[in-house]
Order: sequence, then structure tokens, then C-alpha cells
Amino acid sequence: MHHLDKTDIKLLNILQHNSNITTKELASKVNLSSTPVFERVKKLEKSGYIKKYVAILDSQSLNKSLIVFCNITLKEHTRKIGNQFVKDIKSLKEVTECYNVSGDYDFLLKVVVEDMQAYQNFVLNHLGEIKNIGSAHSTFVMGEIKNSYAIPI
Repeated sequence: MHHLDKTDIKLLNILQHNSNITTKELASKVNLSSTPVFERVKKLEKSGYIKKYVAILDSQSLNKSLIVFCNITLKEHTRKIGNQFVKDIKSLKEVTECYNVSGDYDFLLKVVVEDMQAYQNFVLNHLGEIKNIGSAHSTFVMGEIKNSYAIPI
């Protein structure tokens, strides 16, 4: 990892809010020419500060309006069981995020589906098929207040 200077941080902030910006536009925002900005961005990518570029889709437009946070507790806590759970969860397209957490639960899942019936189907036919789940507690999102992918830097 290389040291981040003020220009690198400014580039990262701009890119994480709009990765579709051209190198020329980016250069003008940081008061440099295009070539050094292009080289800096490539270095940031190579160093792992920038993982990838994605399009953020609108779930409402795609008829995926139900967001559920599901807290999972495993029956047993062995490396083999934990690794198998992670492998199984990664294969479920409805699970958009999964975190191993501390506290009363072992994992926190973010599940995105069409509606309550689709969630019921997901729980019964997909999540329910995963071995060693002791309990699953669902919290349904009524409204999204803030959703940011930006890392505060």
C-alpha cells in the first residue's frame, strides 16, 4: 500500500460518488493534467484502494422492492460448518450482503426480493435448505432513509 496524499483522497472521494466521470473532468477537479490523474487512478486501483466500478441499480424499477435484514444464528460453531454456511449464502442471489457479526447473532444478511410472498419462498426453499441454521430473525424495511456506498475518508 502506498501513502495517500490529499490529491489521492480527493480523487477517491470524487470517484466513489461518480465513477463515470472522465479522466479529463477528474483532472480539472483536482487541478492536474489528465496524464498524472490517469496514472494516480491506476495506482489506486493496483494498490487495492479501488476494488471495482459498478452501476447501482434502482430496486423499485426492477420490481425488487422488499428489503429484509435477516439475523442468523448457527446451531454449531466449527470451521467446517462456518465455511459451508458462507459458501451456501454466497450462492443465493437474493442475499446482496452478508456480515459475520458479534452479539446475539452470528450473521446479518441483507435480502432483496419482490414482495412478502417471494421472501417466504426464499426462506422456505433456499434459506431453509442450509444446514446448521439454528434461528433466523427477519426485520423488514419500511422505508429507506439513507443508502450510501461511500467510505468516509
